[in-house]
Amino acid sequence: MLKGEDFGRLFKTFERTAFRLETLAVYDVDDEREEFADFLAGKGLPPGRFDNPWVRSMTDLGKHVARVHVLHSPLSDYLRYELASYPGNIKAGESIGIIDTARQKVAGLPDHDFWLFDDAQVYRMHYTDAGQFLGAELLPDDYLSEYQQYREIALTNAVPFGEYSAA
Repeated sequence: MLKGEDFGRLFKTFERTAFRLETLAVYDVDDEREEFADFLAGKGLPPGRFDNPWVRSMTDLGKHVARVHVLHSPLSDYLRYELASYPGNIKAGESIGIIDTARQKVAGLPDHDFWLFDDAQVYRMHYTDAGQFLGAELLPDDYLSEYQQYREIALTNAVPFGEYSAA
């Protein structure tokens, strides 16, 4: 499984498209702990979150980055924090959709996260029960069509983030 810098290289080497399906209510990310604590204390997000430089590093090269987050309201504290950062990702060029299972039922999606790069490589994401990232597993090529179908189901059923947040 890939993690750390090895996993990070995938975002520098894909050529056209990167799609993520997110399914967890909590992600325990070391680099976000202080920012998350500040968010919970009412301090808001730091200025860098209003135009995400990580997303922009890909979209400025003409690459398309998209995600669909499958969640269930009411939102966990972590999801409120994560969704608060989405406008900055969108400003930087990421397409974000939401499937709220409390509002809509969507069949045919997996119960785990994955990244699909250039319709050529799919990585299943592995986490602990507490949301700590364990690694990304490159799946064999014969899984590609299945995960492309998952992406299409997610994109077809997702509500654009702006519409979701306005509701």
